[in-house]
Amino acid sequence: MRSPRLPLQYLAAFRAAALHQNLRAASEELNLTHSAVSQQIRALEVQLGFPVFDRQGRRVVLNAAGSALLRGVERAYQELDQALRAAASAHGVEQRSLRVTMLPSFAQRWLLPRLGRWHALHPEVTIEIEASPRVVDLEREGFDIGLRQGLGPWPGLESEPLFDLSMLPVASPALAHQLIGQPLEALAQAPLLGDAGQWEDWFAQAGLRRQVVPVAIFNDFGILLQAAEQGMGVGLTRELLAADALLDGRLVRVAPRQAMLKEPQRYHVVYPPKVRDEPAVRAFIAWLHAEIAESRAALDGARTCLSTGMVTPMARGDALTAPGTAPADR
Repeated sequence: MRSPRLPLQYLAAFRAAALHQNLRAASEELNLTHSAVSQQIRALEVQLGFPVFDRQGRRVVLNAAGSALLRGVERAYQELDQALRAAASAHGVEQRSLRVTMLPSFAQRWLLPRLGRWHALHPEVTIEIEASPRVVDLEREGFDIGLRQGLGPWPGLESEPLFDLSMLPVASPALAHQLIGQPLEALAQAPLLGDAGQWEDWFAQAGLRRQVVPVAIFNDFGILLQAAEQGMGVGLTRELLAADALLDGRLVRVAPRQAMLKEPQRYHVVYPPKVRDEPAVRAFIAWLHAEIAESRAALDGARTCLSTGMVTPMARGDALTAPGTAPADR
């Protein structure tokens, strides 16, 4: 029998599901939706002509055929990793550590779910991450790259803009369902999470003057977003930090994004001039730009459907907005 040619993404989905025995955990590792992983596994089984998993409630358990396939896939992954290292060595790229400092919220909510993709592309580079609110002296403390919020410039460092800091009110699907379609005053009366001054600036730019008393204030957007996911209130957050939760339905937009004119407007990547041309540094910065562009495109091209919690394509001009506000910008 001629061996079927299987798309590599099917095997990646199969491997992750086999190792976790759970489709949701596999989807988180691959940064895909639960349904996408499930569809890829079904497509694999259709192409093979036989099942590779037994379904046991929420678990997926390898059957005999799946166990045999996993052994071969694991060997192939090991050989591919060795080949990548050999290719890097032949090209003169040595094993390298890249030290990066950033805010905990950015590390937790956006970077970590994507680091597996970086490693797959650059297995020769070890990433050392310091997730801390402190501003470090990159050269004195031996860091290659910093991710910083502000307008700059940063003396002694070169910088490149990464993304604009648009702000967005988000809530759990249950709470958002109560607010979407209501007047803006309804949002002002809802339980609000985050800094009072930021909320008052946001409401003012939306055309409503209102004194805000939040139910909780956090020093980290990652914690704020966790509270919002648990239904504690509406969080005002950097949109990119909420990207994954918005796309998989854990959070929902309750009003359009808008820039915060009184705040620094961008995230930047900064680095000492001496590392400007180092291959690992350039590769990591290029990867950041590509991944951020992909996140923004996904956010602009999809909306969360409250009734299902799934992400659906957004029609031209469609948006989840409150009356009295403009549609989300593009």
